[in-house]
Amino acid sequence: MKKHTHHKAYGDSTGKEPLIDLQSIRKWLNSFGNQGHSSEAVLNVLFTLGVILFVIYQVASLLHRMNKRVEKQLESRTKSRKVEVADKQTGDEMVFTDLHENVIRERMIPYRMPVINDDITLRNSQIFYEEMKMRRSCRQFSSRDVPLKVIQNLLKTAGTSPSVGNLQPWTFCVVSSDSIKTMIRKILEADERDNYVSRKKGASWVVDVSQLQDTWRRPYITDAPYLLIVCHEIFREMKDKTERVFHYNQISTSIAVGILLAAIQNVGLSTVVTSPLNAGPDISRILRRPENESILLLLPLGYASEDVLVPDLRRKPVEHITKLY
Repeated sequence: MKKHTHHKAYGDSTGKEPLIDLQSIRKWLNSFGNQGHSSEAVLNVLFTLGVILFVIYQVASLLHRMNKRVEKQLESRTKSRKVEVADKQTGDEMVFTDLHENVIRERMIPYRMPVINDDITLRNSQIFYEEMKMRRSCRQFSSRDVPLKVIQNLLKTAGTSPSVGNLQPWTFCVVSSDSIKTMIRKILEADERDNYVSRKKGASWVVDVSQLQDTWRRPYITDAPYLLIVCHEIFREMKDKTERVFHYNQISTSIAVGILLAAIQNVGLSTVVTSPLNAGPDISRILRRPENESILLLLPLGYASEDVLVPDLRRKPVEHITKLY
């Protein structure tokens, strides 16, 4: 005799018992009709069974999606921790984050600038240029003290700088302690000495720095009354996840430094932009800065000494740095 093959629903071909045996349901319906029940009653039973099966399917699907979501969250947390550590070590600068949405959430207010006629605008631009034209990198400082309130005003001016997504990622460390400045100078000079010896291998670089009489010594780090150390964030917590924003924040902080240099010149103080080179992490440890910060620049700040000498540099004319379209 031929064996009848039962149709199975919600089952598989692995030999497991199906959840619903369609053949049994079919036999039950036939017996239900033979017992004298009307077709309307049969349809009501079928409809009720369909609703029950639909509810069971929806509940099962919901539970399945919830389990999958929990598994993905646990997996993403594990991966994010690994990637976070890897990013801090490798220094990956590529990050794509919609930082603009942080700005458009802010409340909008009217913006009004004073109306100035063209003659005054031209005069102001010329006066500001003549003032900035006198700016030089100063490596010899007077012992004359600088009021801390002046430093605060300079940093407030730098803080008006634009930044990507209005993150304002900068931190200005103001160092007046002689012992801390001495430690920073020793670390910086040791790194500069190694770099100065190694770059003698490049003839073109030696010619450039020899014209400026550049050496590895950095006495101005301790001579200046203040040492400003410019830091910026390299990653931050955004939307419950860690975003690496090194490239954006470096650009934003560099713009702030430009405004700071103009403000320094405006009040009659002097500075010299100094790179930390490879000494940044060691300086960060001295200052106990958090792991999400990186040192961008060092700015010794004070009044120039009376006998200071600066290179007689020639700046490019405006025709050489401008293209009109």
